Amino acid sequence: MVGVVQEEGSSSVTSPPLQFFPWMPLSPGIGSPYPWLRELKSEERGLCLIHLLLGCANHVAAGSVENANLGLEHISHLASPDGDTMQRIAAYFTAALADRILKGWPGLHKALNPKQASLISEEIHVQRLFFELCPFLKLSYVITNQAIIEAMEGEKMVHIIDLNSFEPAQWINLLQTLSARPEGPPHLRITGIHEQKEVLEQMALRLTEEAEKLDIPFQFNPIVSKLENLDLENLRVKTGEALAVSSVLQLHTLLAMDDEMHRRNSPSGSKNPSSNHFQRVLKINPNRRTLGEWLEKDFVNVYSSSPDSALSPLSLAASPKMGSFLNALRSLSPKLMVITEQESNHNGFTLMERVTEALNFYAALFDCLESTVSRASLERHKVEKILFGEEIKNIIACEGTDRKERHEKLEKWILRLELAGFGSIPLSYHGRLQANRLLQSYGYDGYKIKEENGCLFICWQDRPLYSVSAWRFRRYD
Repeated sequence: MVGVVQEEGSSSVTSPPLQFFPWMPLSPGIGSPYPWLRELKSEERGLCLIHLLLGCANHVAAGSVENANLGLEHISHLASPDGDTMQRIAAYFTAALADRILKGWPGLHKALNPKQASLISEEIHVQRLFFELCPFLKLSYVITNQAIIEAMEGEKMVHIIDLNSFEPAQWINLLQTLSARPEGPPHLRITGIHEQKEVLEQMALRLTEEAEKLDIPFQFNPIVSKLENLDLENLRVKTGEALAVSSVLQLHTLLAMDDEMHRRNSPSGSKNPSSNHFQRVLKINPNRRTLGEWLEKDFVNVYSSSPDSALSPLSLAASPKMGSFLNALRSLSPKLMVITEQESNHNGFTLMERVTEALNFYAALFDCLESTVSRASLERHKVEKILFGEEIKNIIACEGTDRKERHEKLEKWILRLELAGFGSIPLSYHGRLQANRLLQSYGYDGYKIKEENGCLFICWQDRPLYSVSAWRFRRYD
């Protein structure tokens, strides 16, 4: 993360321009800070951009289009998709805020954003670039596979349901591990679920080739469907099969289906804290030296969570689609279900909750790429724009069933899964060991694996970004 570095004998946080951050004009007719903004150092510019983004988002949430427009104009002079971490983040957050404003004029929004046929090959390409550039998916796959190997020890017929089947690398690794079992490999069947037939065809081809090479009895069962439309009868679970379910960054999409019920029972998304509290928290603390520390301590307290975001059984019970899906999975009696999800709350009812949480989360993700990939990298640009940028836009600019990126923290998934009749399975030491070995073999610095109550968190520095947890169906007495 960009840091505010204290120079010998002075502190950059007390340089003259930064003293004016809390009172920076964001209303028409008061003047523009452009001249001195261009002279800011990278660290100072990062703090300034955060202030401007939060102020602009506050205006958008309040419906103050004129002030929001002025804020976007200010930010445009500092943000850049080719700049440093904070400049890149600001570029995509401003695009998301602008898109939200434009949706107030549906005709204008549609004219500027004509519907285009989605290029599936490009989407899959970008997801695989993310797989290559960052270790998160690799780590999730390694941890998931180790849990499956341990749970399926001695089983002769294994059936795996992959709720987001697009990356063959995970199952190729599993096939190779199963081929080395002392008792010999089981008969393996993988049911892959994806909304694009072409993706599943490629999965079937790659995995069948690998299974034949390893002489493992194998069958791939493709199901072309969105998760919310999945008919569990098509999973064709057979008697005698040991069943495992793998869900990587997928379950949260089902929460969109329950949005209307939430909206009827929640306060207006335009409610915001008082401007006095907003200005007070945004004052720079000279005792804090880095942008990362400021984000973690001050920034997260700028806006308090709405009561509806609390971890209560009532709020969880208002998710019938998710509940019915999890209950249906439990009825299949899986021996193991491994779930990977983003460790952040991007499903708040107010815009400001989502903006503050998303800024914190994506700042860390952009920082990961900054630490390992050149700023000029076309691959990095694609991941930031097509993957991260579109997720940010969905979190901020979309509402209702259009808002699919409803990431929630593990603590909420635990309650939800327990209500559905699942019991937690501690992930083993060997899974964590495999993950740490992967980090070492690839030379990934700055990443950490943390264990808490049998679950694993994949962290950048000390900030958890993804959680991996294991579950099994629980028989009722």
